[in-house]
Amino acid sequence: MFTTYKEALEWIHARLRLGIKPGLKRMEWMMERLCNPEMKIKAVHIGGTNGKGSTVAFLRSILQEGGYKVGTFTSPYIEQFNERISVNGKSITDEEVLRLSNIIRPLADELEETELGGPTEFEVITAMSFYYFAEVNKVDIVLFEVGLGGRFDSTNIIQPIASIITNIGLDHTNILGNSYEEIAFEKAGIIKGVTPIFTAVKHQGALKVIEEQAEKRQAPLSKLNQEFSITSHRSLEKGEMFTLKTKPQTMDQLEISMIGQHQTENASLAVIAAQYLNQQGFVVTEQAIRSGLKNAYWPGRFEILSENPLIVIDGAHNDEGIAALVHELSTRYAECYIHIVFAALKDKKLDQMISKLDEVANQISFVSFDFPRAADALDLFSLSCSQNKIAVEDGWKDYLIEAIKTLEPNGILVITGSLYFISEVKPYFSNFRKIPHIACDKPIYI
Repeated sequence: MFTTYKEALEWIHARLRLGIKPGLKRMEWMMERLCNPEMKIKAVHIGGTNGKGSTVAFLRSILQEGGYKVGTFTSPYIEQFNERISVNGKSITDEEVLRLSNIIRPLADELEETELGGPTEFEVITAMSFYYFAEVNKVDIVLFEVGLGGRFDSTNIIQPIASIITNIGLDHTNILGNSYEEIAFEKAGIIKGVTPIFTAVKHQGALKVIEEQAEKRQAPLSKLNQEFSITSHRSLEKGEMFTLKTKPQTMDQLEISMIGQHQTENASLAVIAAQYLNQQGFVVTEQAIRSGLKNAYWPGRFEILSENPLIVIDGAHNDEGIAALVHELSTRYAECYIHIVFAALKDKKLDQMISKLDEVANQISFVSFDFPRAADALDLFSLSCSQNKIAVEDGWKDYLIEAIKTLEPNGILVITGSLYFISEVKPYFSNFRKIPHIACDKPIYI
């Protein structure tokens, strides 16, 4: 038995050594021993390549504005491990993590002795979330974000009220497949029989796979630009505004505080899911939708940390994420001197990502960070064609301080790449204000 939160957390993270083990049998084994808590939960399942977390944030905020108690299970975390399991946006406590770990640990040890083998880190955390929402802190509804893929993801043992697939991109190709169609097949694995599925997938090959799997399971399918559409989009100083047309109604001038045209798609998915929940015993008014969208916040997604100097962090960790980032920089900040600091995982397709960043950056810096799969700064540097580039092998923290000190008067510092890197940068940023001559005015989120 663990006696401290630190011991429990070390045990959970130590299970990273088991890597990724696709399949549902270990989860089913643990759930049976726990009397199937996953069957006691009303849930919405959210999968896709990019936009899962933002969609969760929009839908949670809408439902919370409607007066509901909403659980969320998300990954990875940005500032603290506990945020992966939250209620109404508030992370579970250290004491609750300790309690849940002591419940799951004996099962993990017993499972280790079977032919199935021990559960992975993600399976342990997923099991903790199921038990928590069903037995420890009961909620009205839970929004489960898929960890990887969908078909064999640990969360895919739930029977949701509805499912959402945000988009499809070429990410985790070593596991999910090398084509949009192969990846779409894995993502479509969360589609359940006669359970509505909402999607913003635009790639025609991927969308065809989604359509085929939905038809096979007799799941009603609503698609962006068909059953619902976005019009009259315009960017605001701190967000976006758009009109959403759906079969029930047209909602004009919806406003979100997250930056990026792509966020209007994630917001629209949350809205149509909320409208469907209105038919399933929930009451979600138009006012709750409007307020929920505007108040929704998700860390590390084009997040403005400071206005003076202008500092942005964005967890653009794949080609689609980088494309969205570059679009916003080229449209919103075309007149600025753009300095990009980039770190990534070495198992990503990095050449195209860096090529896109080269196009928009006046200066680009590549850094290494302490993570087993982190790419070497020099390797990133070698992929860049920029005339103004630098590689920082050690000491990214000191380098960020220097980058802020030397930022051009009309400059913007954009820190981007791996979410694991962003999760280290954001907590560290709060220390910048304590350093002489680095005080930042008007911090947005600290």
